[in-house]
Amino acid sequence: MRKQEKIFIVTALCMAIITGCSKNDGVLDQTSLKQAIDQSANKLNSAVSAISSTQAYSIFTMSGATSKSATVTDSIYKVYIPLDKIKGVYEYNKVTKLNHWGISLIHFFNRTADNQKMIVNLPLTKVTKPWTLRHFSAADSSLTNNFSIAVSAYHNNYNSYWDYDYNLVSEVSIDNKVAGNLNIESLISPKLGTKYASQYAFTGGYLAKYKYESGDTTTSSFTILSDNKVLYEEKLLRIKNDTARFHREHQYILTIGNVQIIRKPDSKSVAIAVNGVVQPDAKVTIVDKENDDEASVCKKRDVRITFEDGTVTTISELIGSSVEDIKTLYTSLHQVYFAAYIVDWIAYDIYYQR
Repeated sequence: MRKQEKIFIVTALCMAIITGCSKNDGVLDQTSLKQAIDQSANKLNSAVSAISSTQAYSIFTMSGATSKSATVTDSIYKVYIPLDKIKGVYEYNKVTKLNHWGISLIHFFNRTADNQKMIVNLPLTKVTKPWTLRHFSAADSSLTNNFSIAVSAYHNNYNSYWDYDYNLVSEVSIDNKVAGNLNIESLISPKLGTKYASQYAFTGGYLAKYKYESGDTTTSSFTILSDNKVLYEEKLLRIKNDTARFHREHQYILTIGNVQIIRKPDSKSVAIAVNGVVQPDAKVTIVDKENDDEASVCKKRDVRITFEDGTVTTISELIGSSVEDIKTLYTSLHQVYFAAYIVDWIAYDIYYQR
């Protein structure tokens, strides 16, 4: 074979390899896409199962089951409570003579020591059943104060329902072992709008958090992480429409592990990507059961994925075993009843010396 022919053949082979690499570079085949989303969903399901089995999950996600809340809506009412006003150690004390709802919660506690934090100790059963906090039963005589919440930062500045800021940083322990952390930051201001962030840290390195910020562009996100790696995240960006009263959805991003589903700005088209690489042969449709200002997979929204081979799956099918627990986390991070039932009630009672 002549030298020129050898050079031509080698060059042709190199070009074929380069062309082949360029054609497939960054684009996974459909089998890999299926594997990626299945693996990511399985990791999420395992994490949510681990989170929901913790004691902190049952505490942090308590619903509004009692007949009274610490939330105040009276436009005349004003209060300013910093941590310095409420710091100290408070021990739950079973008081048999005070046994009805109208008694201030602080009467069931003794302040036993000074501390730079606000530390509240009480029986765990009184936490999981907050309607029993002001009631004594014969069985209570055997209870021990095996639950503790240590508040290292607290700020409650309430001027009106539309003008307040609130901050809480706390650590929860059960039987002298750290069970989780609850942090909240909330601001509503006529000038600054609304800003809200809350998060639950669970044992095992799991974290659930929610964030919302209003404005001409309103953003919100709900995230579940494991050791700082995102297992699940929904981000929503809404733009104010001058001709409408409400914001309209501008961009939606759903992340499950290394898979992202993105509704592009001002477009009905939806892309799916693995490790940041768009998979052009897969078709994605966002299905809303009804219009909602903050639609979510666990709230009136689903996502349908059609692979190149014609097979179809939905996000609700992939995470079916977890969707209710995810919904519970999502909802409770908005409401955080636990803080109102324990910390805020006691803080108000101490502040007013009731």
